[in-house]
Amino acid sequence: MKKTNRLFIISAALATLTLGACNKDLNLTPPSNTIVGNQGQGTAGSYIKDATTAEAALASCYSYFRSGSSEYYVLDYFNISEGQSDNAYAGADNAAGFEIDEFRMLSTNAWASRDWGYLYNQITACNSLIANVPNVTDPALSSGRKAQIIGEAQFIRARAYFDLVRIFGDVPLVLTELPTITADNLEQIYPLLYPARKSVDSIYAQINADLKAAVEVVPTSGVNKGYVSKGAVYTLLAKVAATQKPVNWAEVESYTNQVIALGYSLLPVYDHLWDGAHENSAESIFELNFDGWDTGGNWGTSMFLGTDWKKFCNPSNDLVRAYQLEKDTVRFRSTITFANVNGKWGDARLPLDSFPFFYKMRKTDASQNIIMYRLADVLLLKAEALNEQGDVAGANTIVTQIRERVKLKQLNITDQAAMRLAIEKERRLELAFEGNRWQDLVRTDRAIPVMQAVTDGKGVNLGYHLTEQSLLWPVPQSEMDQNTNLIQNPGY
Repeated sequence: MKKTNRLFIISAALATLTLGACNKDLNLTPPSNTIVGNQGQGTAGSYIKDATTAEAALASCYSYFRSGSSEYYVLDYFNISEGQSDNAYAGADNAAGFEIDEFRMLSTNAWASRDWGYLYNQITACNSLIANVPNVTDPALSSGRKAQIIGEAQFIRARAYFDLVRIFGDVPLVLTELPTITADNLEQIYPLLYPARKSVDSIYAQINADLKAAVEVVPTSGVNKGYVSKGAVYTLLAKVAATQKPVNWAEVESYTNQVIALGYSLLPVYDHLWDGAHENSAESIFELNFDGWDTGGNWGTSMFLGTDWKKFCNPSNDLVRAYQLEKDTVRFRSTITFANVNGKWGDARLPLDSFPFFYKMRKTDASQNIIMYRLADVLLLKAEALNEQGDVAGANTIVTQIRERVKLKQLNITDQAAMRLAIEKERRLELAFEGNRWQDLVRTDRAIPVMQAVTDGKGVNLGYHLTEQSLLWPVPQSEMDQNTNLIQNPGY
């Protein structure tokens, strides 16, 4: 449908609504509603008027981590990072998950559609806050607190865009609110209703701009790691710098040093990260805090652990073997547990009498926190940056520090290529089931060779067939159908 035709249809709808219901509010639902939000009636600072509503708007931005988009942050986030990689199989009996696991996605994939929507809904909430809090004149909202609120929203928006750009590539860059649609503003509204995709470089430029603004105003640290701090912002800046091509490794090193200087420390016992008794620890940088079922709750344990019904995201034979070959018993026991599922359900690729489950999410009362960023991740990013700049010895020192906590010997590697692979393996074993593996493989250009080499429990190659096109998801067909300004990714 051409732009002029769409404008004509919207104009006709507006005229009909105006003539038939002059005293009623406009009720026109536009395409791409997950992007523009509020059923087409605009947000335009509709409720952010004072200190109380500004704080409520910020709480809304955070709520997407725990309730508004919990299906993404509690479930899909792990399937994307682990199920696509050599760490896990999709599990359960969900066709959309199998498509992702086996690299045969369709543009109609239900997970692609819902995750696009969840992330843009969170962005919409942040856009509303960023646009309107500066206009609040309530003396109860100090200028310092106002700047901090905006900075926290900028981090949350940047984090959502970072996931979108890594999953889909070019995406619409939506930074403003949608005004209420009227007959007088159709030409101005059209690009907001039907946004085109922007280049990856444009998305990264905005992510970096948001984060560099945020780091100046957010708190240095906090007891509750569920709120944005300088450590969280610098961590995300480091991850972005390590992903955006060409990689500026000196910048990655600088950002990781900024995090380390803030005083985080590795917990002496690895399992304390996951036992539920040491949450918001000295190692944690950004952590989603859950209180239990009464406030939405972390229901991920029900999805990933136990034998009561088919489970999503089961540890792969390849990952189990990687821990065993490394004799990495400490992290193995904290990451994977086993149960007999004979007579219940299973996956033909895994042994039913000793079936593996991810174990980092293990509390059954929906109160377990989810660690998004922690120091070990940052240290290994620094090791990677040092190695890529030729400081293999410095990288070896950091990897040794990570390994010593889990009772493994130091490596004493002096070759840069060998250290590159050692860091890749260390990140896999240290950070399994934490939302990193697939993205690590893609950003280091290792996804295709690694996945094509994956074998099953008997050592038989699983026959994953990847191309460069497989590294991105398709733009959801539901979005393509509504917005002809969107262009599909190659191969879909």
